[in-house]
Amino acid sequence: MYERFEALVARYDELSDALATSEVACDPERSLKLMRERAALEDTVEAFRTYRSVLRQAEDTTTLARDDADPDVRAMAREELADLQLQREAAENRLRELMIPKDPRDDANVVLEIRAGTGGEEAALFAADLLRMYLRYSERRRFVCEVMSESEASQGGLKEVVVLIQGQGAYSVFKHESGTHRVQRIPVTESQGRIHTSACTVAVLPEVEETQVDIRTEDLRIDTYRAGGAGGQHVNRTDSAVRIVHIPTGVVVQCQDERSQHKNKAKAMMQLRAKLFDAQQQAAASANASARKDQVGSGDRSERIRTYNFPQNRLTDHRIGLTIHSLDMVMEGDLGGVVEALNTAERAQKLADMQDA
Repeated sequence: MYERFEALVARYDELSDALATSEVACDPERSLKLMRERAALEDTVEAFRTYRSVLRQAEDTTTLARDDADPDVRAMAREELADLQLQREAAENRLRELMIPKDPRDDANVVLEIRAGTGGEEAALFAADLLRMYLRYSERRRFVCEVMSESEASQGGLKEVVVLIQGQGAYSVFKHESGTHRVQRIPVTESQGRIHTSACTVAVLPEVEETQVDIRTEDLRIDTYRAGGAGGQHVNRTDSAVRIVHIPTGVVVQCQDERSQHKNKAKAMMQLRAKLFDAQQQAAASANASARKDQVGSGDRSERIRTYNFPQNRLTDHRIGLTIHSLDMVMEGDLGGVVEALNTAERAQKLADMQDA
């Protein structure tokens, strides 16, 4: 492992030297490529240099504690060794964490879908609450959100909604939200104060490039229709909304948020690519049941991942045994603690898998 990190440091230095040459400076494309490679190595190289520095200090201090004639100096050296041991353990843990392979999709934008499940109007109201929670949390993260399509329920809730979330690391933030979200609360229509249980499903799909999914034009049926919404001339008169059916799989996507039919079609195609790519990933994961079992939630839409208990102001994530007694704050967009706990659990699982291997 030590030799591997030494090789990374050598490559980092090689890249730094290359970027300082006039030849590379005059080639913007090559310069950008080398800068990105160096940036990807920077955290690991810095952590390894810290680790080497701690090792050198520990070696020198060990010699001092053993050989110095002054007993007070030896005592001070032994105290310093204890502190250096803690620093060494911290540096080793940091290196192990940096060794965990990064999910290549983590930096991708996200197509987030929320659908009301069991519970009728109460489920639809909860779907609207989930959308509000995700939009508020996205605002805190400075992500840009666009509602691409939505279907409203009769009492102000949502039967389904699709949102595009754009920003650096959006998928890494939302990827563990896929699954069934269960809510326990007293519906506004409940006259006797009884607690009802409803559910919504959430799907989180990373945006994918055109080259990642092969979609044939002859496999598509594209329909246009008038956009639904709050009303207005555009809604009433323009057939700008687009619905696309992928005939071989039966996957249906639609977009109506733009006035331009062309833009809606482009966004609908982006949704379709994400769905088809996700289906491929799900099939591959299903073929390897043991790997799927070890994940922090498989992303299976039928998996109950979380319970929102309003009477007790409690949120429980069943995958990692996390319980938070501040559900009111979470629903206002304070989702950071949950996201970090899930990502920490994922890193710990990957590290354990690496050690087992």
